[in-house]
Amino acid sequence: MQKVVLELDSEAVQAAEAAGLNLSSVLLEALYRKLPDLHAEQRRELRQRWLEENREAIEAINRRVEENGFVFSDGARTF
Repeated sequence: MQKVVLELDSEAVQAAEAAGLNLSSVLLEALYRKLPDLHAEQRRELRQRWLEENREAIEAINRRVEENGFVFSDGARTF
């Protein structure tokens, strides 16, 4: 980790604090969006772990869609 100094307007800092946001996490997330190769291997590993942890739920929803169609399809709308 490296410490950096950033200048932000006080209103933005106060709003972030009020919302319970961690400014370091927000900045890192923004950098990930702007720099897609940043920590690419670590992000791939996290994505793979998430897929493995959620595989059963993903398969279950896929089966449900195959059996019943997509719940939010035009045929299901009442508006």
